[in-house]
Amino acid sequence: MITGSRKRTHLNKIVTTTALGTNRLYEFVGDNPGVEFWPVSYTNDPRNIAKEDHMAVVNATLEVDFLGQCASESLGSEYWSSSGGQPDFARGAIFAEHGQSFIVLHSTTADESVSRIVAQLHPGAAVTTFKNLVDKVVTEHGVAELRGSSIRERTRKLISIAHPKFRDDLERKAREIGYL
Repeated sequence: MITGSRKRTHLNKIVTTTALGTNRLYEFVGDNPGVEFWPVSYTNDPRNIAKEDHMAVVNATLEVDFLGQCASESLGSEYWSSSGGQPDFARGAIFAEHGQSFIVLHSTTADESVSRIVAQLHPGAAVTTFKNLVDKVVTEHGVAELRGSSIRERTRKLISIAHPKFRDDLERKAREIGYL
């Protein structure tokens, strides 16, 4: 159970900027002294996030390239979402004592026709979280620990967690662009 008893700030509290959901949720947060609402300028400030030891952050993305860049808002110039707090929380976790930041994604599209790990992001894609903020990338095939890795190491690690049916093609593309 998550209690917040080990937090350095807002001890034993849930800190959020919004709550959107069912009547059950509204009944839970309404007049609940264990829930604090703060502006996004506070909740998403990497300096505040970094104050928490062992901060673990989980964010989703649509596509990751061999450098570790994450396109979480768009596929090419087709937008799906906004960045939310992804880069803020990734940065905060990296600066937190013993912090970890995870980027999660399916290795392929639902029909397994397209790899979500790619040599280069689709042209026009917005880079939501840039390579130096990406710590760990997770697919159903494993975890690629990228922090402190060279481009060659990043490429190998990401190929190893790609869907097996795309790994040979990804390795070929990596050689073509000089990453391997």
